[in-house]
Amino acid sequence: MSDGELTSSDALSEAELAFEGALRPSSLAEFVGQPKVRGQLELLLKAAALQNRTPDHILLAGPPGLGKTTLAMIVAHESGQPLRMSSGPAIQHAGDLAAVLSSLVPGEVLFIDEIHRMARSAEEMLYLAMEDFRIDIMVGKGAGATSVPLDLAPFTLVGATTRSGLLPNPLRDRFGFTAHLEFYDDADLERVIERAAPMLDFGIDRDAIAEIAGRCRGTPRIANRLLRRVRDYALVHGTTGDVDAVKAALRLYDVDELGLDRLDRAVMTTIFTRFNGGPVGLSTLAVSVGEESETIESVVEPFLVRIGLITRTPRGRVATELAYRHFGIARAQEALPLDTL
Repeated sequence: MSDGELTSSDALSEAELAFEGALRPSSLAEFVGQPKVRGQLELLLKAAALQNRTPDHILLAGPPGLGKTTLAMIVAHESGQPLRMSSGPAIQHAGDLAAVLSSLVPGEVLFIDEIHRMARSAEEMLYLAMEDFRIDIMVGKGAGATSVPLDLAPFTLVGATTRSGLLPNPLRDRFGFTAHLEFYDDADLERVIERAAPMLDFGIDRDAIAEIAGRCRGTPRIANRLLRRVRDYALVHGTTGDVDAVKAALRLYDVDELGLDRLDRAVMTTIFTRFNGGPVGLSTLAVSVGEESETIESVVEPFLVRIGLITRTPRGRVATELAYRHFGIARAQEALPLDTL
């Protein structure tokens, strides 16, 4: 086989990568959902263009899968500037950040995902860089160490975080605009699925689209993932993209009518069976289901709270009446105080 030829698996891999890239809209006009954030970003970018300056620094906050990375790409595209991508966990020393900042070209957009996980020393360097486009580099050690100022090219920082409360106030205050992304409603999710289905060369009817939209937790990333699983199911079983195929495929992948998956059900079952419906603390719950506390708090809990299956109290997480009804579990009788026996 010559270098120019591709195996079928190579071709499939390239097709999947092309699909992933095509899913991301390149402009605010193509971006589905988040109308308030889109309007705010459009105003910010147009004002910067009219004044021939770099746009203000932007903080994108919200749960995973709502489009923070896509919006960062759109900011760069609509500004006509290159995009540099990094992440908080990758910047563990001030030197790591200095290397990135010093190599930026004028007007470049720097995207830092999970910015709340940056090292504290890097955060403190970022304060001066964001405000004055300058950093101070320490040369030497001990009593002979000196601070050398280094001017930076003007740039736009786009930070993304799923835990905005963990950002220190001095860093949060240096962003000129903070966008809070909300979960999508079913109508917007249907539009996301309608846009993605032709890219997969998959015919799917309206009822099937609505069925998927109702099970994807208000998150476009999950909508696209479930659509691909339904496509796979229909392809393997030789069926069409109808409601029956959607229900069968999602039943196979443990996604129920509310969009609960295996981990969601494990959390709820643990609250029911081991803690009598709650209250139960976050760390205890995480250990009980074998997951990290951060995963429960940032991925599982927001959805369960939003659809009303659990509530957060000062004493811990408590299952609601709706949760008991959904899982078909009878609420256990509370024990009577000893003085009434």
